[in-house]
Order: sequence, then structure tokens, then C-alpha cells
Amino acid sequence: MTRIKTDVLVIGAGSGGLSVAAGAVQMGADVVLLEGHKMGGDCLNYGCVPSKALIASGKVAYAQRHSVQYGVADAPGAADYAAAKDHVADVIAQIEPVDSQERFEGLGVKVIREFGHFISPTEVQAGDTVITARRIVIATGSAPLVPPIPGLDSVPYETNETLFNLREPPEHLLIIGGGPIGMEMAQAHVRLGSKVTVIEGAKALGKDDPELAEFVLDSLRDEGVVIEEDAKAAEIKGAAGAIEVVTEDGRSITGTHLLMAVGRKTNIEKLNLEAAGVETTRTGIKVDDSLRTTNRRVYAIGDVAGGLQFTHVAGYHAGVIIRSMLFALPSKAKTSHIPWATYTDPELAQVGLTEAQAKDAHGDAVEVVRFHYEHNDRAIAERKTKGFIKVMVVKGRPVGASIVGYQAGELINLWALALANKMKMSQIAAMVAPYPTIGEINKRAAGAYFSPRLFDSPMVKRVVGLVQRLIP
Repeated sequence: MTRIKTDVLVIGAGSGGLSVAAGAVQMGADVVLLEGHKMGGDCLNYGCVPSKALIASGKVAYAQRHSVQYGVADAPGAADYAAAKDHVADVIAQIEPVDSQERFEGLGVKVIREFGHFISPTEVQAGDTVITARRIVIATGSAPLVPPIPGLDSVPYETNETLFNLREPPEHLLIIGGGPIGMEMAQAHVRLGSKVTVIEGAKALGKDDPELAEFVLDSLRDEGVVIEEDAKAAEIKGAAGAIEVVTEDGRSITGTHLLMAVGRKTNIEKLNLEAAGVETTRTGIKVDDSLRTTNRRVYAIGDVAGGLQFTHVAGYHAGVIIRSMLFALPSKAKTSHIPWATYTDPELAQVGLTEAQAKDAHGDAVEVVRFHYEHNDRAIAERKTKGFIKVMVVKGRPVGASIVGYQAGELINLWALALANKMKMSQIAAMVAPYPTIGEINKRAAGAYFSPRLFDSPMVKRVVGLVQRLIP
């Protein structure tokens, strides 16, 4: 048995763990990184990267079939599913070096390719190595949740960890789960030539503003995605190529392939957290505002911390704990400024409070301002006029923004900046955006907040009139 000591031990080489390891070692700390599976974690290998690459293939196929509006003849847009998967693999391969063992060893990190488990509050064993660390970071992420639906264990099914290995296109893909992963993969596959039915036990995209969610769902239905809501799966029957999902209310839906996309579970089962004195909750590891666990030497970040499950949150968490671990400075994680996006077409993005949440929190003090894509000249030129933004404002400051439409995931960045820095609507309105850009939508939304104050105000009109009469 080999024994080593280190300043910082990171368990898990996904987005959060890699960010901690890179930041800590470059600031002078001695760092050991454990990874028992693939470097880059879920995001690179099974999540964000491959899904967006497949979505891109679907967008190209769809664009070819809908080009006549630009004065270009429509084309068949026939997709080669295997070639699209080659595209996905190539995208992963291009990003892999940034997350590779070689890169991190080049930075000075000791990388051990083994799963780790606690054997004491300060020690972790990985294979035949025991690491003693001053600070330990758990960044083991999450995995697809597969619920115990009767019959599921007797039929073949995919998760996000296996879907991208398929080489033959599903003739009819059944997707259980109408969250972001389910809806993104539904649209990508229907655009690549599959029939798709989404089976959702409650409401599809149910965590988003219902007005924006319905806008997206209507677009997907127009493309041929069948969405069965309030359809909780009660039983699954059949075999490969002929799978049947029976819902609690008696609906029967059949297809050739099944994708389970009902949610995520945190990866904690191999860690032996009891030996470290680390407590858990129903959703993950128990942490305080500083992301410390019940063992003060141990932090948990990203999905495993039991909060928002996004790659960018894991990266944000890394910055929070580096400040605490390396500089002994107070540092707390917040969620009010964290954006998220669903990469359907149209995209859906959110930061801060939704309209309903803002009204619950602030009552009549909330003003909701809107601006529609159809009034943006660049959107008109690009034929991307479906969509709108709404911003929730309290006493001149935005407290939330919701966007549905073309490049919503890009547009939300400005509002994330505004919320993170407690900016005022006047500061957004003061921005000069180049013309013509989709980004003008943000400025026009800020203008929509001030327009009634300027153009509908009797006081403003009296002042203007007085100036015109008195000032030569």
C-alpha cells in the first residue's frame, strides 16, 4: 500500500473537479486528482457536448428542408444517423485534450485513475494508494436516474450514457421524461428522421415559466414530436424493436426504442461517506453556504451538492471553494444569479425569478416588461421572429429574466451579469448595441421599462413644453 500526502484531494474529474484541480495547482497547492472512469465526466462524454453536437446535426437537416423562405430551394435534408454520430464523436475528440490526464499532469497535478473511498475523515483510498489531504473536494457528479417501473428490467433501454453509441436511427423513439434532456433529444431525433413520442408524468418542461415552456412545446409539436403529458408510466412491456409503455390512466404507447430521461441521481454510493463523517440528504451531500460538508475538511461541489445540476454551476462552485481553501477567505455560493438554458429550437433561457416567483416574492412591486422578436430587425432578416423576452423588475432593478426564441441562451448572459452585479435597468438601457443584432432585444426590453415613464408621463410633457417655450 502506497501512502501520499497532499494539500488538496479532488475526487472526480468532471467540470467542477477539473476546475478546482487546475486552479489550485496553478496557485501553488499540491493537488491529487482521482478519476475512476472518463476524464471530463458526464458533460464531455455523455451530456452537454454530445447532445449539443447531435442537436447541431438536426438543425442542419431541418434548415435544408426549410430553406425556400431565404430564396434557396428546399432540399431533402436526408440525415445519415451514423455519420451524425461520427460528428458527435469528433466534437468530443476535439475537446478531450483540454480535460485529459496528460494536460493536468503537465500542470503538476498527480492524477490517479481509480475510484476513491474514505477510510477516515482525512484519508481516501484509491486502488492501492491511500491519500491524506488537508482539504478534500467531492466532485463525483451524477448519473441518469432509472426508476423502478414494472417491466423495465426486461426490455432494452437507453440513457444519456448509451444513446450516443447508437449507430442505427430509431424508427420510433419513446422518451420517458419531458425535461430539458428529453425535449432536446426529442427534437434532434425527429429532425434526423425518427418518429418521437415523449411520455411525461406531469408537465413537459415543468420547471420553466409555463408561458415560455408552452411556446417551445408548440414548436416541437409542429415538427412532429408527440408529447403525452400527465402520463405516468405504470408498466413497460415488449422487446427490442417493439416496446410498449402503459400509463397509469390506461394509455398505451408503442415504439422501437426507449430512452429514459426522468432525472439524475448523485454519485455517492462508492464514497463510504460514513467513514468521513459526511452527512447526506435526499438529493445529495449536505453542504452549507460555503459548500462545506459536515466534515469541515471536506467540500462537495456540482451535482453531488444536491442543488442545481448544470456544468456551469460546478465551475462556479469551484471558484467559490478555491477562495476558501487556498486563501482562507469567506466565500459563499449563491443561486439567484445562475442562468440555465434548454437548447431546443427555439431555445429557452432563464435567470433569477420567473414571473410567478417574482410576484410571490414581491407582490405588486413587480413590473413585467416584454419585447417580441418580431420587432427586432435582425430577427426579421434571419426569419427568426418567433419568441419574446420578459424581464421582472422591482424598483428599477431586474430580479429575473425569461427568454424564448433564437439564441436565447446567448441573450440570457447579459441578464446573468446584471443580476450578479445588482445592476439597474438604467444601466442596461445605457448600453449601445450594434445594429442590427439579436442582442438589441435586451436593450429594447430595458427601453420597454422606461417608455411609459417617458412617453406617457404628463410631468415629462410639461417639462418639455416649458423648456421649448422658455429656452431660446
